[in-house]
Amino acid sequence: MLLEIHPDNPQPRLINEVVEVLENGGIIIYPTDTVYGIGCDIFNTKAVERVCQMKGIRPDKAQFSFVCNDLSHLADYTKQFNSSTFKLINRALPGPYTFILPASNAVPKLLKSRRKTVGIRIPDNPIAQAIVSELKNPIISTSLKLDDDMNEYPSDPYEIHEMFGHQVDMVIDGGITNLQASTIIDCTSSSPEIIREGAGSIDIL
Repeated sequence: MLLEIHPDNPQPRLINEVVEVLENGGIIIYPTDTVYGIGCDIFNTKAVERVCQMKGIRPDKAQFSFVCNDLSHLADYTKQFNSSTFKLINRALPGPYTFILPASNAVPKLLKSRRKTVGIRIPDNPIAQAIVSELKNPIISTSLKLDDDMNEYPSDPYEIHEMFGHQVDMVIDGGITNLQASTIIDCTSSSPEIIREGAGSIDIL
């Protein structure tokens, strides 16, 4: 199913359709402020396992990040961090960054790395924010680049539907997206470390 949603003013009725799919254990492909992502409700184990199958990885090896609605939402899923980390995150989000932070007990076991950390995103994208806000749970954030044979991230929703529509329950058409993934910053040690340079400028550090 391909569902077109206005990229700047998402229609509430259509957002409700997306949320209903997620609540029923469905998988979606949705736009962010970087690339399109594969998503599901982080608390639906079967849906998370389906995403793992789609990515070709074992659930116990998965290291997914997820999308929160705002900074207060973020605090529910991470342990307390220092004020300098908070200031950095507050400057960067919403935006094209993923922050690796210590995971709280609220994070499902499948989504914690062996280091007990979790990747957190708050994309500057009205559709992604509206979905999480209405669902009242974070959703998985993992890219559509499923293997090394893919030269770049697909950004055209029609192309994405053609390629992946049979593997998911819904593809959201939110327009053409960025070709770069998010910049990943590890904030679990004394100073932030760039793990991957992407769409977000590293000058923020």
